[in-house]
Amino acid sequence: MNMTTPPELRTRQPKIIQGGMGIGVSDWRLARTVSSCGQLGVVSGTGIDIVIARRLQRGDPGGHVRRALSHFPVPEIAQRVIDRYFREGDAATARNFKLVPAYTLYVNKDLYELAVCANFVEVWLAREGHDGLIGINYLEKIQLGHLPALYGAMIAGVDYVLMGAGIPLQIPGAIDKLSLHEKASYKVTVENSAPDKSYSVHFDPATILPNPTAPLKRPNFLPIVSSVTLANLMATKASGAINGFVIEGAIAGGHNAPPRGKLRLNENNEPVYGERDIVDLAQIREIGLPFWLAGGYASPEKIAEAIATGATGVQLGSIFALSRDSGLRTEFKRQIIRRAFQNDLEVRTDALASPSGFPFKVVTLDDTLSEHGNYNARPRICDVTRLRHPYVREDGAVAFRCPAEPVADYLKKGGKQEETEGRKCLCNSLLSAIDLPQHQKYGYTEQPLITLGQDVSFLPSMIEDENGEYGAADAIDYLTGVRADIRALTRA
Repeated sequence: MNMTTPPELRTRQPKIIQGGMGIGVSDWRLARTVSSCGQLGVVSGTGIDIVIARRLQRGDPGGHVRRALSHFPVPEIAQRVIDRYFREGDAATARNFKLVPAYTLYVNKDLYELAVCANFVEVWLAREGHDGLIGINYLEKIQLGHLPALYGAMIAGVDYVLMGAGIPLQIPGAIDKLSLHEKASYKVTVENSAPDKSYSVHFDPATILPNPTAPLKRPNFLPIVSSVTLANLMATKASGAINGFVIEGAIAGGHNAPPRGKLRLNENNEPVYGERDIVDLAQIREIGLPFWLAGGYASPEKIAEAIATGATGVQLGSIFALSRDSGLRTEFKRQIIRRAFQNDLEVRTDALASPSGFPFKVVTLDDTLSEHGNYNARPRICDVTRLRHPYVREDGAVAFRCPAEPVADYLKKGGKQEETEGRKCLCNSLLSAIDLPQHQKYGYTEQPLITLGQDVSFLPSMIEDENGEYGAADAIDYLTGVRADIRALTRA
């Protein structure tokens, strides 16, 4: 294979990629801190349009969103977004949020403008004040909004795009077109569709920038994969160039690839991973592209081991999620750290939780949907809609459904009862985890769900006891060997 790495990529390859944890855990503050330390800071693009809309409705504390929007190249579009969502004074304390429209197969001008601006804002803020690298992470499974999201991030000068939870073969070609301000299309998976029928969403950059003066910088693209088969597929069949891989293991947080072969569950109803799920790194090396390893590499020793296998470096999530710089609510960070020090932390691979169909890591914590009582007490509602699936109805029209929506609604749409069992509304619960919960009209406040990797062995090296805390810069110092043991900071 002719997979020559461009010189600019060779010279700016980070050793550490900070994981793009969504929704909003990897926010611009975390990414900017990591990038300022010389590594790749990554913002989460998942649901960022909703996050930005809710920040504006909270009154935009600090004025950060509006400051970034003041740099958007089309002031009229930025102002329309502000006019739709910004609240101030007493209005900003309202307990319910105005909902962002749902994506469909058709262009929604207001929604596309919000998507472009939201992705621009998060990347712009992450890049502000330094010249380090910034990436953005998306889930391939959430296909309908990829094109305007990518364009907004690229207008802001994003350096890397990372994507998992699916097979992102179309993304490199879309990046190529958008960098030239050309119309782009994305084929969408539609359940029950005829074999000879395909569906696509479309985006025309001219609706945002009608008279661009120069091409946009093409960001490097790193698919997140968990098998040699998928890595080879991306390297040979993608619609454009890829610039490396993140090879993710089964203990990483968030969404995981399902085990290869027939699904087997252990006594806790978790998927069982085996030998077939261990990636042969010798075969990865043969592809000839840079790669980073993810899942359990949060120590200088593990990073050295990864590099010894031929990896360029590692991707790390949990060590940054638990830092004071992440967007995760402080009380949950403290509860996780306390339980970890007390050897009472449980992180389960839940085969059912995510409506996406992928296994999802769930932390068992008080006052979250991980508790059966809280899960059962939640009235089912699907109002954020980002994990809805398009499907073909009996009359041939395309409609949308989500296995976490009200069961009766899902069944009316042709879904099966068993597909609804154990499904959790990740859209609402992950927004609650970053303190942007919806207060529903009937009095229910959306409860959070927390995801994390299963390896938190780094904590005793970061803090002395369960009452400690640390920053993302401290984590970088520890991981790169600047300080062998960050606990010295608390004693200084």
